[in-house]
Amino acid sequence: MKRLWSFIYNFGVIPLFWSVIQAIGIVDPKTRHGIRGRDALFADLARHTSTLDGGARIWFHSSSMGEFEQAKPIIAELRRRHPSIRVVVSFFSPSGYEHSLRYRQADVITYLPFDTRANARRFLDLVRPDAAVMVRYDIWPNHIWQLQERGIPVMIANATMRARTKRRLPLVRSFHHYVYNAIDEILTVADSDMRAFRHFRLDHPVIQAIGDTRYDQVQIRCTEARQRRIMADGVTAGKRVVVIGSSWPEDEEVVLPACFDLLDSMDDLLVIVVPHEPTEDHLASLERDCAGRSSVIRFSALNEYAGERVVIVDSVGILMVLYASADIAYVGGSFRQGIHNVLEAAVYGIPVVFGPKHRNSHEPLMLLESGGGFAVNDSSEFRRTLEHLLEDSRARKDTGERAAQFVHSHVGATGRFLEHLERHLNDPRGGRS
Repeated sequence: MKRLWSFIYNFGVIPLFWSVIQAIGIVDPKTRHGIRGRDALFADLARHTSTLDGGARIWFHSSSMGEFEQAKPIIAELRRRHPSIRVVVSFFSPSGYEHSLRYRQADVITYLPFDTRANARRFLDLVRPDAAVMVRYDIWPNHIWQLQERGIPVMIANATMRARTKRRLPLVRSFHHYVYNAIDEILTVADSDMRAFRHFRLDHPVIQAIGDTRYDQVQIRCTEARQRRIMADGVTAGKRVVVIGSSWPEDEEVVLPACFDLLDSMDDLLVIVVPHEPTEDHLASLERDCAGRSSVIRFSALNEYAGERVVIVDSVGILMVLYASADIAYVGGSFRQGIHNVLEAAVYGIPVVFGPKHRNSHEPLMLLESGGGFAVNDSSEFRRTLEHLLEDSRARKDTGERAAQFVHSHVGATGRFLEHLERHLNDPRGGRS
């Protein structure tokens, strides 16, 4: 049956997938960029891997930047424990690849080639990994089957699987059975993920819930962020600060009117808006929204700060540092298609507020259960929640402490994952093909 699925995948799915990608690339610059970025993939990979010394090689694959953040604590601790280890990192998306080119813990950073059998063979011939780690969900069958044929241990870190996933549809489930059954260890975020994987009737992999390394990574980033100073003390000193993080227009339509009302009644309130996509059009739109309601300044102009009540952030990559200055955080995406990362705010011990579309990840639900966050459904509810937290310092402190404890209680998945990985590295049957 596996041979039949391999045939269907390689002679049906892959040609169709390639045709669709090429068609999308005609109109979508990001897709086109990813296609062109692979033009010299194997030549570059051969050059970079040829310089690696004889240490064991671990290959980490992530779809994009968000998933790679979950691999970083594993890589950092792995290299601390085993300095001779060599790390090869691959990405499917151009955004993940390009944003990680300066990552110093990896010896080689590359695109993953499109998932043909020939590409998978050539990729593994060059990388020659002693073990492979797929992060979260980006599983490519030909690469997995090639790893299996070569006897190279393959693991999934931070594995997730929704109970009602379409992968469990009858024929689709059969295909995924043969993909997941080629993996040695599926280490899941939660018990619910573990149970969902077991529905595929797998008899080879170890399936175990060990937690989520994102908690470890956010703890590390929090420590680093506290050491950075990107805002003068005069901007936030003596003020109650609300950070609107990773916001989309759908979020801003709800939260900004409530913030404007509270700015009128609270002289010491400062609102910092951090758009998820700080394009010039979006920034200008936010400034128009503020016109007539509040004074506003862009983050890039803060050297000229004169008491403005709203700061619009026109930079990227600094949200987590800004959360360090906040008394309360709103996490965006939750009035659009799905919430962004609540852990980045919760780790600082501040209340976290978000909208109704938050069921795309475990963390917001668990944060609500812990008492460290609030879900709101509309602007008036957001206003009431924000006003309560701003005026009641005890409630704000207690909620923030619960948020921090929620994060701290889930730290440790990195160490548990490495216990599994190190067993493969110490296995005398291991080694390169």
